[in-house]
Amino acid sequence: MMVQRARKKPFKVDLADMHAVCEANYARLLRLFPGYENTNTREFHVADARVRLEVIERCRYTTIFHLHQHHAHDTWLGRLRVEVRAYHDAGMLEVGMFQSHRKVAARYRYPNERMYQQDEKAQQNRFLADWLEHCLQNGRARLEHGPAGVTL
Repeated sequence: MMVQRARKKPFKVDLADMHAVCEANYARLLRLFPGYENTNTREFHVADARVRLEVIERCRYTTIFHLHQHHAHDTWLGRLRVEVRAYHDAGMLEVGMFQSHRKVAARYRYPNERMYQQDEKAQQNRFLADWLEHCLQNGRARLEHGPAGVTL
């Protein structure tokens, strides 16, 4: 008797989900850094961590940002480093670099040499969504001529 194996469906990128996540991330970033057109950096604290949003490059339709999070216990927690690209005409924000992983592909064959997940880019964009939302909910910034600890 011959046993037939079920064929795995090939992995497909869910474009509708990706667009929804990237559009929501764009809105979140603009709430965290509303003055990005006039200044290059924005800093605030989330619990014991210092967050820095930095404009790296401005073009007509895109802006590239570096997002950094430094914690008082960096030695065991590590630092968060993400590069994102904002597409202003489309109102979308996507991860370009995550930690030291540059040029994230939309999908990967699996298994692969570096053992990236097939949906690595989608996972990173979803992580960015969670992180930006956490910053919005828990971030505290110091106003120049106002009280310390004003919630974002």
